[in-house]
Amino acid sequence: MGSSSDKKRKSAEDTTPQIKKKKVDSEKSSKSPKFINVGAVKRPQHAPPVVAATSGLALSSSIQFQAYATPADKTSKRKKNGAPAQELLLHSANHRTMDYTAREDRTGDSSDPYLKHYIGIFNPKTAEVEIVEARKTVLRGTVRSQKAVDEAMEEKTQKQQMMAMRNELGEAFGTKKAKKAIRDVTENAITSQKVGQSELVMMDAIKTATKDMSTKEDLQAAVDNARPVPRGNFAATEIADVYVPSQIIGSEVLNAIPVMDWQESVKNLEDIQVPSRFVAKRVSNVASSDDAVHRLRVLRYLLFVIIFWNATSQGRERGTRSIGKRDKLREVMAPAPEIVIENIRRKFSDGGVMRKTHVDLLMTHCCAFAAIIDGFRVNTIDLREDLKLEQKQLNQYFIEIGARVKQQKVADKMENFAVLQLPLQFPKIRLPARKR
Repeated sequence: MGSSSDKKRKSAEDTTPQIKKKKVDSEKSSKSPKFINVGAVKRPQHAPPVVAATSGLALSSSIQFQAYATPADKTSKRKKNGAPAQELLLHSANHRTMDYTAREDRTGDSSDPYLKHYIGIFNPKTAEVEIVEARKTVLRGTVRSQKAVDEAMEEKTQKQQMMAMRNELGEAFGTKKAKKAIRDVTENAITSQKVGQSELVMMDAIKTATKDMSTKEDLQAAVDNARPVPRGNFAATEIADVYVPSQIIGSEVLNAIPVMDWQESVKNLEDIQVPSRFVAKRVSNVASSDDAVHRLRVLRYLLFVIIFWNATSQGRERGTRSIGKRDKLREVMAPAPEIVIENIRRKFSDGGVMRKTHVDLLMTHCCAFAAIIDGFRVNTIDLREDLKLEQKQLNQYFIEIGARVKQQKVADKMENFAVLQLPLQFPKIRLPARKR
């Protein structure tokens, strides 16, 4: 016997396991039939297949539908023409917020009455295709919340009608207490209503649109800035610092006003003839007071303004005044320097015409100068005669500059006094009253 070493061994290449190949029967692998038989067309009356066209809807496969059909009519023309007499409808309410409804598409009846839809069902065991007529439907969706709102609105309308009828009966035959209760309920009806989602959206839109609107304080500040009054320091802590003549008139114009002749006349006890009751009654006291030169210049500027006003005439347009030519102004306002005449003409007119804004500005300037001369407490009778105004009009001009008008008895006669003191009280804007 040979040794064990002489036994044949498999080579290294043969150590890998052999893969057993499974023979596949060619007859078993080809299961598809060679011939397919097509059966007759079936038209099921109950539970027919449905072809649904989803117009822009993304429908989930989990949605289940309930089928509904109208009862069959033996005399229906559709049945005679070969079309089903029953109308099929599918409905689903499984979605959280949507209702889906599929109705049969009848639009093809008039254009092509012979257009029909079929579905082929293949049976691999019998190698037959079953042709079944299908119903063509169109699927649409509606938001369920809209229906709920409509139903709620109908119910709410019926309740409102009943409430209105009851209120009418109460108003006609009820007692005073019942009528008052009905009126209170009607007035508070708006606040008792529940605000819906659409109202909240509208309120947010209104809030966004009106967040930059001016407040009442802003409107008041705008009105104060546009009011025709002299330029003043309304943040001053002393009343004498509110209306400063050098700022209102201008230092150059104020220093150009001559007062030497008035000082000489007062010193020599001579009468000063001026076309103004207010100026004539005060020139002597002003000339003998402290800071006489400055106050005399303010008084004479007031005189020039009054003369300028009395020299105007009715304008062509209603509510306007026409000023005279420069030569006439130089004559009536003498001895006013040219710089003073031009200052008054440009400040209180435009193109030779005084409109309402110019007139109001002139009147408020006169009120401010009168208050400065009289120590901020003016008896308005003399200024009223000089400006030829009604007392009510002059009071309103003093109110415009922040003064308070009071009545006081003087020598058995009631006189109007305009007092200028801090804090100034300007007219407030009047907002329209809210309707109840």
